[in-house]
Amino acid sequence: MHIHRYERWWLGFGVGMLLVFLVLLAIAAFSSDINPPSGLGQIDPTKVAQTAPFDHPGLRKLPNGAYEAYYVAHVFAFEPARLTIPVGAKVTFYVTSSDVVHGFFIPYTDVNMMAIPGWVNQETHTFSTPGHYLLICNEYCGIGHQDMFAKIEVR
Repeated sequence: MHIHRYERWWLGFGVGMLLVFLVLLAIAAFSSDINPPSGLGQIDPTKVAQTAPFDHPGLRKLPNGAYEAYYVAHVFAFEPARLTIPVGAKVTFYVTSSDVVHGFFIPYTDVNMMAIPGWVNQETHTFSTPGHYLLICNEYCGIGHQDMFAKIEVR
């Protein structure tokens, strides 16, 4: 089979560009420390309700004054549905899912994660402004997705 000289050149150019893009993507991922979740954040999605601390989701105060908030996402709700956090509190959110992939997004903050069955995701935020914050699922999870939310009160 004969491939024309220009076709070979464009084919080589396309493959070369693909390799350049892949190398640049790898460099960007390593320099930004972007990694897949580690095995330390794994959980059996069929036993979330029996696995501590997700068996009693909610807010916990640490000895250093910071807080940990444990959330379980399931069709079509977050547990706990309401949370009260003191103003100025540094909160680390831990979230997992017991069924399908859900989003975990608190508008006007930098908290935006995915709740993936089998994985525990975490994000830290300091609530410096009092008010009511809405926690919403921003990943389509089924027919009741639009009703999946929770409320956080900062006072």
